[in-house]
Amino acid sequence: MAGAMHATETALRKMHFVIEKADPVRGVVRTKPLSGAQFFEAWRSDNVGLAQIAEANIHTIRRTVELHLEPHAGQVRLTCAVRVQRLSLPENEVASVSQAYRMYSKSTPTLQRLELEPAQKERLAWIDLGEDTALATRILKRIAQEI
Repeated sequence: MAGAMHATETALRKMHFVIEKADPVRGVVRTKPLSGAQFFEAWRSDNVGLAQIAEANIHTIRRTVELHLEPHAGQVRLTCAVRVQRLSLPENEVASVSQAYRMYSKSTPTLQRLELEPAQKERLAWIDLGEDTALATRILKRIAQEI
């Protein structure tokens, strides 16, 4: 079980996930949310398939991985779930077309920055998009290679 736990943590780190919790007694490994790779990040492997690549480049996406390891007939059974979320960023009121740069922040025409107003921060939310089974499969294959 210790070898499988080590292989799990190693595989996740190689995929650029940061381990948030690793409990060998309960057999649980959970990562912190990882933002989806952009098209220029060729070294990243968290987008599996064209749809995921497109979505991560259009929206702000993050993924959290949770693995459960349990002894089973002298071996270790692994289950992996990857939760996907998209950032929902509320807009500011825009009085005219010339103020369109203010839609999401207090930017000026010459300096663009993302600074949310308090009302926007209250409405900011991560929308659950379900599970990414393709990435879960890729993670399990990477763990098997580490073992």
